[in-house]
Amino acid sequence: MSPLLDKTTDQRIVHQGTWEQFKCIQTGFDGSSGVRLCYYKGMIEILMPGQDHETFARIISYLITTFLVEQGIFFKPTGAMTQEKPGVVFAQADESFCIGSVKPIPDLSIEVVFTSGDTSKLERYQALGVPEVWFWQDGLLQLYHLGDSGYEPIERSQLSGLSELDIDWLRRCILMAETDAGEAIRAFRRGI
Repeated sequence: MSPLLDKTTDQRIVHQGTWEQFKCIQTGFDGSSGVRLCYYKGMIEILMPGQDHETFARIISYLITTFLVEQGIFFKPTGAMTQEKPGVVFAQADESFCIGSVKPIPDLSIEVVFTSGDTSKLERYQALGVPEVWFWQDGLLQLYHLGDSGYEPIERSQLSGLSELDIDWLRRCILMAETDAGEAIRAFRRGI
């Protein structure tokens, strides 16, 4: 199988360009499901997430949703919703959530990292003002909270509603989901 046709791995294109060029590319992808676009500081990124990428994103989202529902916390799952400051930055997280109330920029953005960069994406989210960004990479969940001097790594969410979530338990259940998603979800529910 050709690597370009391999649906299990991410396909990523990075191109230098202007905001205007980015908007033209974005128009060309209108209606194309499964494509994520980003723009920041003259870099255009086109990502077609692979199966593993999407699986982890959905599991993490489902577990967070389960926690919020069980705790009775108001939230709106906003998925890969467009997060944009025109002319400056455009991002689509793998998953995102507004917590407590609906907002134009979500409180939490989640990135699953296979081939689509790393924590350097924090600059994009800082330009947008996203309060927390969580990264799942190589079996690790890393949390970052936006403070006065930028993002700082944290051990526990600082967001109202998620501050009581046991991050170690969440990590273990995400790892369990690699082999049995149903059992991971049942175990998570029993543990919260």
